[in-house]
Amino acid sequence: MTANASTLTRTRLADIAHALATSPDEWIQRVRLSTDGRWYERLHGDDDHEIWLISWLPGQSTGFHDHGGSRGAFAVALGSLREHDLTLERDLDAGDAREFGPDYVHEVRNVSSAPAVSVHVYSPPLSSMNRYDLTDGRLTRIAEESAEQW
Repeated sequence: MTANASTLTRTRLADIAHALATSPDEWIQRVRLSTDGRWYERLHGDDDHEIWLISWLPGQSTGFHDHGGSRGAFAVALGSLREHDLTLERDLDAGDAREFGPDYVHEVRNVSSAPAVSVHVYSPPLSSMNRYDLTDGRLTRIAEESAEQW
């Protein structure tokens, strides 16, 4: 799936994530479940955007993080996930998509009793991510990860 750089708005990223999430024939054979942590695979990458497929077992979480200045979106393909973005928590079911800007910090978690799968799209492609601790309602940056670490 490709996109034109001029169309990679947050809405366009959400459209890409949703289209792929609702087309399981394109990714279902790739999904793996891992008790060691979330499993992920990069499905597409070019200078404009990248697409990741992620599986989640019950209890698995991203922790609070940003996207290193990239815009993004994700869509739940199977199961359900909970997103927490400091202002509220929202439950997302298969077919639901979320979009966000370059300064967005959130946590995504599988709080259900069944596995989940999601599709994530970023523009420009991720080069780094910051990880945060949430204490007394305040975020403290605890680590910066570069793309080479994934």
